[in-house]
Amino acid sequence: MQLDATTLHDLGPEVSTPGYDRSAVRTGIVHLGVGGFHRSHQAMYLDRLMNQGQALEWGICGVGVLPSDARMRDVLTAQDGLYTLVLAHPDGFLEARVIGSMVEYLLAPDDPEAVLEKMADPQVRIVSLTVTEGGYNTTGIGAFDTTEPGVVADAGPGAVPRTVFGLVVEALARRRQRGVPPFTVVSCDNMPGNGDVAADSFTAFARLRDPELGDWVQATVRFPNSMVDRITPGTTDVQREEVSRRFAVEDGWPVIAETYTQWVLQDDFSLGRPPLEDAGVQVVADVEPYELMKLRLLNASHQCLGYLGLLAGYTFMHDACQDPFLRAFLVGYMTDEATPSLPPVPGIDLAQYRADLLGRFSNPYVRDTLARLCVDSSERIPRFLLPVVRDALAAGRDVTHAAVVVAAWARWAAGTDDSGRELEMTDPRADALRAAARSQDGDPLAFLRLRELFGDLVDDERFTGPYRRALVSLTDQGARATVQAVVRGTLV
Repeated sequence: MQLDATTLHDLGPEVSTPGYDRSAVRTGIVHLGVGGFHRSHQAMYLDRLMNQGQALEWGICGVGVLPSDARMRDVLTAQDGLYTLVLAHPDGFLEARVIGSMVEYLLAPDDPEAVLEKMADPQVRIVSLTVTEGGYNTTGIGAFDTTEPGVVADAGPGAVPRTVFGLVVEALARRRQRGVPPFTVVSCDNMPGNGDVAADSFTAFARLRDPELGDWVQATVRFPNSMVDRITPGTTDVQREEVSRRFAVEDGWPVIAETYTQWVLQDDFSLGRPPLEDAGVQVVADVEPYELMKLRLLNASHQCLGYLGLLAGYTFMHDACQDPFLRAFLVGYMTDEATPSLPPVPGIDLAQYRADLLGRFSNPYVRDTLARLCVDSSERIPRFLLPVVRDALAAGRDVTHAAVVVAAWARWAAGTDDSGRELEMTDPRADALRAAARSQDGDPLAFLRLRELFGDLVDDERFTGPYRRALVSLTDQGARATVQAVVRGTLV
């Protein structure tokens, strides 16, 4: 049965559907960058609230920023904003729910004016973002890149905005001109201090366009930090077919996710917010301890599994995590290097959190690919793993596991796995990474000489020593043998 508003009541009892009147939902949030994660996470929390009879004034208008978002526009428009969220339990049980909190969808390349006026509407009080870690246009040292062509074009007089910066700042400028208080900007991207990064980027763009506007944005717009977590792989045709077969729902873009979900959100909103704590969100004064826990344990562990697993010939995360030596290596990284770098996390048992991660990574029904974990590696490794390295070095602790992961990244970047099969790379710095990786025969530290990524780590023998040993082992013996050597304490 084709999913849309007219068929909701005809779906079978095995599919949960919105228990609220969607015609009564008003748009209070505009979300830029609608993908699988937003639909399995933030939109799900709003749907949960609405099913409790709350937050009907906080409906979501999704916005696609890129021309490639046209497919999402077509699917969601045809389905009246509805889609199926399927949670994959570790025992194979699939739990299906139709999410109804997204009530509008606009594609900015189609009609940027419509998007601007939607965000300028006083009814909209939050603009949220999932534009990826690399979407904030920062340089390797964290500064806003004012030379990026799209930014330069959007900052010009009378420009029709094309970037997320141009769209958001123009909408804020219109609200300012009209005497409408600014909305709160909520980053839901996976990076440390995401609200602070967003504040720096949007303020810098506003200042580039008009210094006085930049000062106003800095003084009046709130950018709360948040920590988000739910493993949400990209949807495949096989999964679409399974949703159709198992639930008799014809959904052009369902979302498959794990059952676990977490959202920790700083309580810093200028125009109010939904009562998200009633839907299971942890609303706190300080997100940083939770954020560091997730980045250094979950996200960095993804990097541990990703490059080593792909080099060893694995495709899926669950297969890599079920390999006894890769699993033992991962436990060693989490226990000996990541956890000692963390401050206490209120209300969290870190030993239990680590155990839960192993269970989540091993879930065969989520079918998360290792290749997905390695997308934009030059954004992820410096944010997730290298802070662990620097904290450990400052404290005089061992960094062998992390050095092996970086060496595996360098070996992976050369372009083939241990059996000679080609590996694809999706990264804004792909050319530089490939060139450095392929120079390692003559210079084993060529990869680490990318100082915009590694800073002064290339000068520290405490890191380059285990890195060199790992690189030799990975090249001569392969990933699995290298991991075994680390686990057995024989990597020399």
